[in-house]
Amino acid sequence: MSYLLTFQKDILTGEIELPLSKSISNRLLMIRSLSGSRLDTDGLSDSDDTRVMAEGLKTAAEVIDIGHAGTSMRFLTAYFAATARAKTVTGSERMKERPIRDLVDALNQLDAGIQYLENTGYPPVRTSGRPLSGKTLHINGDISSQFVTALLLIAPTLPDGLTVCICGDLVSTSYVRMTLGLMRQAGVESLWTGQQITVAAQSYHPSGIGCEHDWSAASYWYECAALSAKVSILLKGVTADSLQGDAAAASLFKRLGVETRYISGGALLTKGTEQPTYFDFDFINAPDIVQTLAVCLCLKNIPFRFSGVRTLRVKETDRIAALRNELLKLGFILSAPHPDIIEWNGEKQPPQKEITIATYHDHRMAMAFAPAAMIFPGIRIENPGVVSKSYPNFWKDLATAGFSIAVR
Repeated sequence: MSYLLTFQKDILTGEIELPLSKSISNRLLMIRSLSGSRLDTDGLSDSDDTRVMAEGLKTAAEVIDIGHAGTSMRFLTAYFAATARAKTVTGSERMKERPIRDLVDALNQLDAGIQYLENTGYPPVRTSGRPLSGKTLHINGDISSQFVTALLLIAPTLPDGLTVCICGDLVSTSYVRMTLGLMRQAGVESLWTGQQITVAAQSYHPSGIGCEHDWSAASYWYECAALSAKVSILLKGVTADSLQGDAAAASLFKRLGVETRYISGGALLTKGTEQPTYFDFDFINAPDIVQTLAVCLCLKNIPFRFSGVRTLRVKETDRIAALRNELLKLGFILSAPHPDIIEWNGEKQPPQKEITIATYHDHRMAMAFAPAAMIFPGIRIENPGVVSKSYPNFWKDLATAGFSIAVR
């Protein structure tokens, strides 16, 4: 199934109730479970990822299949190791291609005894069920910040706490800061000095911690606003004071002529005048909005160079390859001269007459390309249901804002 999208209005307008952040929700689920609190999803995201995470924490099953949910794979592996439970954690075929060696190696430094069941370095994995021992470990920081986050979340529950020594550069630092911020709200203090983060043995007290609305979801509306001639749209719930690195969307899209005014109900987007002739940015702390900006800049004919993108190659799909493939259908010829860089120098070819965007089981591909209907009316998005991973009401909200959506 695919959706055929058009947008034929002069103004983008409406009030959008953004979803709650799945990143924060999944961390709060870990904190609630490790605190011994009643585990529920009250006040958390209704996304597939959060549902899978909650089910994995609750189930008594010996084999946990998390599908495409990368966060659940990392967090649950650490959780079962820390709680001395013998479990098998597996997932989709793509999940079995996503590396987990650095996390497993780190946990095994604490005598976790985790084993690979198929290919070394990749899921599925089997936790041993024996208690962890030790209080210091080393981990590479250049693959996924979720590895570090998983270790930090279990750290205060270990008998001697934990010192995580990060080797090399840490990618997506903003997500680690988000984790430590939530832990602090739950009563757990930490000390981050240089390449070391130390968390003493402590107890979580998560009562009353709320979940923010999702800034990565907001980014798709910023993209729509940047492509619109006139804009007056309220994104309900988001605030300037956010733990999320993707809140950088407000300043990034200001460079593309989208003004943000924070009011009591959220963020009001209107049209500004700023328009660059070239866009250069390091996305090391905001990788989840790379696709959104890349599509938007191409559609606005603004050449760009993005660095800090290497982690996108091991997501739900190779997002760099997927971007290049699908933007080529629109006529834009992107290059990736280095694993950490993607750029567009303005080179084009004629677009396809009938454009169908493949989504690669990746929710962000679907949502980043949907606003292209404002420039390419009649564009099709394959497998539109993939958005339920993070933003289940995305298509409903697009229709509310004036997009026409037909099933094909």
